[in-house]
Amino acid sequence: MVDVIAALTDSENPRKYWSVLKLRLKKEGSQVTTKCSQLKMLAPDGKMRLRDTLDTKGIFRLIESVPSPKAEPFKLWLAQLGSDRIDEVFDPEKAIVRAIDYYKKRGYDDKWIQSRIHAIFKRKELTDIWKENGIVDDVEYAILTNDIYKGWSGMTTREYKKYKGIRKENLRDNMSDIEVILTDLGETVTRDIARNERPFGLSENRKAARRGGSVAKKTKEFYEETTGLKAVTNSNSLDYNYINSNIFKDQK
Repeated sequence: MVDVIAALTDSENPRKYWSVLKLRLKKEGSQVTTKCSQLKMLAPDGKMRLRDTLDTKGIFRLIESVPSPKAEPFKLWLAQLGSDRIDEVFDPEKAIVRAIDYYKKRGYDDKWIQSRIHAIFKRKELTDIWKENGIVDDVEYAILTNDIYKGWSGMTTREYKKYKGIRKENLRDNMSDIEVILTDLGETVTRDIARNERPFGLSENRKAARRGGSVAKKTKEFYEETTGLKAVTNSNSLDYNYINSNIFKDQK
């Protein structure tokens, strides 16, 4: 947090600034300080020391609390984002158009974008059926998704992202055509099994998800045997130049 304060202010002693700000926020009843955790990090003296840290949401709340001209561009950007999301609540089409524009600016063609949006709809069909079958917790949705991915690719979602060198980015957005097809197949088969057999609860739905993944795995193996190519690749579509030049465009 001291590094964030140093970047947002002209304080000669950002550590003291953060200490004073924390006391003020506590008095005001802000939840920022309650979300603050301490992690060991490398200090300027070369030693590992406990330092205050926040997640992304907490960082944004901190920025809103810092009275500094340097923080104003970030505050304007956050205000614009909030306004945009409210507009999308009243007119959901704006969110769809925003997603299409985002993909176009990243270089995806119309056919890919259309397929991606269709896949989102199909994914929603699957999660709706899971919900009907007793899956209500986000962790359970993640477990079932991992079962499908593990079933055909041999990797969980996290392992797959690590293999491709991505973190918060969407995994499908960084897949090749064949990877997307295999993912869609695994989820579609799982959806049809879950819809037809109505397994209830996490344990039974995991069995269905693994079966769905196994169908995609057989297809993957047949593809690789036929083409001599690997279905799973570590390539990605990351473009940090695009991200860095566009993330704060709304404040300009």
